[in-house]
Amino acid sequence: MSTAARPVFVEMTPFRIEPQFLGRVWGWNDLRPWYDRVADHEPIGEVWLTGDECKVATGPHSGTSLGTLFDEHAHALLGSDATSSGSPLLIKVIFAREKLSVQVHPDDCLAQKYGQPRGKTECWYALTAEPDAKVAIGLKPGVTLDTVKSGIDNGTLEESLNLMHVTAGDLIFVDAGTVHAIWPGSVLLETQQNSDITYRMYDYGRGRELHVEKSIEATRLATSAGKVSPTALPDRTILVESRYFSVEKIPVDVSRSSTTLRQLVDSTPSLYYLFAASGSARITSPSFAPLDLPQRGIVAIPASSPVFAIQDLGGLDLIRITARTTGR
Repeated sequence: MSTAARPVFVEMTPFRIEPQFLGRVWGWNDLRPWYDRVADHEPIGEVWLTGDECKVATGPHSGTSLGTLFDEHAHALLGSDATSSGSPLLIKVIFAREKLSVQVHPDDCLAQKYGQPRGKTECWYALTAEPDAKVAIGLKPGVTLDTVKSGIDNGTLEESLNLMHVTAGDLIFVDAGTVHAIWPGSVLLETQQNSDITYRMYDYGRGRELHVEKSIEATRLATSAGKVSPTALPDRTILVESRYFSVEKIPVDVSRSSTTLRQLVDSTPSLYYLFAASGSARITSPSFAPLDLPQRGIVAIPASSPVFAIQDLGGLDLIRITARTTGR
């Protein structure tokens, strides 16, 4: 009996991605000095770094949307062992001037029940935080779904939320089914499944659509959400690992070869992103032209990438975000 051959693909070089700035009622009018961007109309609340509509900024696919690139070159990006299709992760930076809605995201099964390809598990890495910064993660012990329903009706839902102080460098995991909200005072790097499904429970009277029935259906009274303690290894610090992604801090002492950026479990190549939380870097290789990674910029490293070296150009704080797409 013959077995199907693995897909054959050519190398795809790393490329920088242009951010997409999205208006949100709870956002900021001026993102400087984080980004050189001032709102034209609606305040800016989210900067999407890997959205399907984001454009490739460098290399032979410059100008192509990320979604199109994944459709046309899935195996070059994700690896021959990948069992998913399309862009697996949405990475963004959250700028909250006001409280976001109290909300919950469905898991894969519930999302598919309503015709969506996947649910939404996410995490937040605090790039900066004021002394009084907080987020709401999960429900207090003893809170029931009836309590949640009455809190939505009478405006007391906040009393049922588990509030958590945030400091710079915290990693907060938010698995699907967790009731949560982001409050002002922090700038968060969010990594999530590539899904924009949000079931709003309560929105502080801002007049946007609520999804009370679906949010109650999606809610789990107890989840794995919360702060994750980092795991320091000789070559990196793991901030979080989940079935969908990992987030790590990668030290770069002047320069570092890509061959030392080991994968999560074994040597099977997979897609990852490099984000400069601060400082800047340059990626060089005999196989492609030098590629600059500016502060708060992001570069995609395809599974089929040739070897390269990354150089610290000053003050580099490098975050690696790896997509887990093989069903492990």
